[in-house]
Amino acid sequence: MNRSILLVALLAGLTLAACDKTPTVVNVPAAAPGPAGPQGATGDQGAKGTAGRQGETGKSGESAPAEPAK
Repeated sequence: MNRSILLVALLAGLTLAACDKTPTVVNVPAAAPGPAGPQGATGDQGAKGTAGRQGETGKSGESAPAEPAK
């Protein structure tokens, strides 16, 4: 009985020690872009939009004397 408890404790310790490892992270460098290719053709011009609605004429105000600048 004493040996089985000792054996279980030893196996539990080994199991926990095996799980305690830190993962190894390998950063793969990104591929460097190659030289730029020739410029493509210019695209077609888009269609013109419709004109907006005409605004209403505002009311004419009364003339008032201008205030002097402070």
